[in-house]
Amino acid sequence: MKLIELLKAIRTESISGTTDKDITDIQMDSRRVQKGGLFVAVKGTQADGHAFIGKAIDQGATAIVCETMPNEIQADITYILTPDTEDAVGKLATTFYGNPTAKLDLVGVTGTNGKTTIATLLYKMFRRFGYKVGLISTVCNYIDDEVLPTEHTTPDPITLNRLLGRMADEGCKFAFMEVSSHSIDQKRIGGLKFAGGIFTNLTRDHLDYHKTFENYLKAKKAFFDSLPKDAFALTNADDRNGLVMTQNTKAKVATYSLRTLCDFKGKVLEDSFEGMLLDINNKEVNVQFIGRFNASNLLAVYGAACLLGKEPDEVLLALSTLRPVNGRFDALRSPKGYTAIVDYAHTPDALVNVLTTIREVLRDQGSVITVVGAGGNRDKGKRPIMAQESARLSDKVVITSDNPRFEEPQDIIDDMLAGLDKEASRKVIAIVDRKEAIRTACMLAQPGDVLLIAGKGHENYQDVKGVKHHFDDKEVVRSIFETEN
Repeated sequence: MKLIELLKAIRTESISGTTDKDITDIQMDSRRVQKGGLFVAVKGTQADGHAFIGKAIDQGATAIVCETMPNEIQADITYILTPDTEDAVGKLATTFYGNPTAKLDLVGVTGTNGKTTIATLLYKMFRRFGYKVGLISTVCNYIDDEVLPTEHTTPDPITLNRLLGRMADEGCKFAFMEVSSHSIDQKRIGGLKFAGGIFTNLTRDHLDYHKTFENYLKAKKAFFDSLPKDAFALTNADDRNGLVMTQNTKAKVATYSLRTLCDFKGKVLEDSFEGMLLDINNKEVNVQFIGRFNASNLLAVYGAACLLGKEPDEVLLALSTLRPVNGRFDALRSPKGYTAIVDYAHTPDALVNVLTTIREVLRDQGSVITVVGAGGNRDKGKRPIMAQESARLSDKVVITSDNPRFEEPQDIIDDMLAGLDKEASRKVIAIVDRKEAIRTACMLAQPGDVLLIAGKGHENYQDVKGVKHHFDDKEVVRSIFETEN
């Protein structure tokens, strides 16, 4: 693509050098620059791209987009000055990759909990309807049935547009993606056109990055503020911030709820560890999911599918065939007669949702044992709350290591234990080794009990001192079950 065409997407303050040159690639990481490429110098949270302009030129960059001109100007390089490179990179990327969201319907899902489940179920549902579909999620990215690994909930803007460009080129009609608060704040979704946005809920998370809950809320709300007039904004009326999210949006607002009058109304009629009978807009449907939080997720899926033009009866039929997402309330039955549930719950609210669901389905016919930890180098304020909620809603708790990252696992455990009073402490034991913690919990479980292993869900690694060691909660549980036979 000609540089002069590419630059029409952004605001420029000055240009040094010719714009009549072909651009072969676009990058914001100097190590990935190719010959004839455009390098965008972004001031990131870890490093300032302006410090790597020289390296990008050495790698073959022929054009540089920056906020500050470098001291040394090379005659054969084009330098473009723009007021905000973080804002510019998404717009440049979407232009370079052929404006993919003009060719497919992109729906973004944001909120603290439920993003992965809703985005993945919409992907599965629309494939079931016969469409080619893309998915961008925490667990995995898909271009129809092609699996692509993922590193972040929402990729950087260049990777994101390259991925969406491939989806459009390969005939995808729809794409569903998780939209994290980081990606909104860092303008990774800049330049994309969304056909719809879905809000799940908002509880304490990522305060290590956003610093305050208000900043976290503002980041989420900014996504809905930016939706176009012809998009839909589907929000959870049961969450106290649900209508706050959509109060300034230009998009068509629709609501879903288990409690109040709304566009997409649901009610749990029956529940068990095998599934639920739901009433959705006065029609009954059996689903293979457990818990009110999943009923809420399914309402969001139902509402979004209807807003995308599908017939309600067709959507209900598809809902009845869907299965839970890997690592989200994943139930395994022990030969000893207890149930182990592996779940990604890693915030206080998600933990409360899962444990409340287990208690509601158990109806005091068994004990609840919880294995829980907290991640290192993240919001420390939620650690004592995680321990408190686990002890409040469980009969026994094993506090253990999660992804300690660059912290000492025992220090994280101590932070959690500090939140417990004497009575709660009697229910709790601490075992640093996660495999041993799971093994101990399995030994404590009796027939009819439920064992929750929280925090990691689909993850197949443990992050220790910057190294990801293979670790899969489900694998560990299954190996323990084999010894119980």
